[in-house]
Amino acid sequence: MNKVKFSIFGLSLLALSVIIFSCKKGSMSSGSTGAIVSTGAVSITSVVQSKFTSAVTITTNGSGNTTSITLKSNGLPDHKTPYWGVGNALYEAFPLGHAPNVNATMIAQNYSMTIPSNPNEASSKEATSLGEIGMALNGVALFNDREGGNIPLDALTIKTFDASGAHPAPPKNYHYHTTGKYTSADDAKLIGFLRDGFPIYGRKDTTGVYPTLDAYGGHSGPTQNFPDGIYHYHASNVNYLNTGYYILKAGSYYGTKGTFTN
Repeated sequence: MNKVKFSIFGLSLLALSVIIFSCKKGSMSSGSTGAIVSTGAVSITSVVQSKFTSAVTITTNGSGNTTSITLKSNGLPDHKTPYWGVGNALYEAFPLGHAPNVNATMIAQNYSMTIPSNPNEASSKEATSLGEIGMALNGVALFNDREGGNIPLDALTIKTFDASGAHPAPPKNYHYHTTGKYTSADDAKLIGFLRDGFPIYGRKDTTGVYPTLDAYGGHSGPTQNFPDGIYHYHASNVNYLNTGYYILKAGSYYGTKGTFTN
């Protein structure tokens, strides 16, 4: 009889402990600073409106969680590059050993990228493709780690990059493949947003460390722009082909991509 009473008493204490622990855990999660918020619950609208430069026209459509954001730009950089051409006020020489390929000049584009205001994880991850996969804060297009023919960037192609890890494609559309002098170097700067609406940052996290990234090149957590947490990408921390350049994005999108027209 005493053994039965003890067992019942022990189970009661165990149940009480579980309840207390669960309550404590819940209250810490909901009230802690920098708590990670589930994807889809965070609006990027205010950050987009405050961080993109005046070269980008921003409009919103819809309401609530179904709002979309459209960003329009001419795709030209607001910084120095040899692709402006000798004589231009923003001209600077190529890095040592670099030179243009057959696409030696750049021209204005008619970019329009529409992304969700509340980006969410996609149930099926879609691979990034050739061409525009996102937009930097100055309106320049972001490209992945591949070139024409869908082949990985090679050392010869990289020698056509300027100091910002960029060059024009055959349509003379200037674009970034990697981090660089005027976007992000060894830091945690916000670079722009990909077509799925999630932000992309430099190689470091907001804490100053190089984060461990998932298969899509990102992770969930707080950033300087989203202190309560959001899924976000980072540039790779791998010195690509030992060239001193760091790839912005490879592989698949984490979320569902929006449209990008030109």
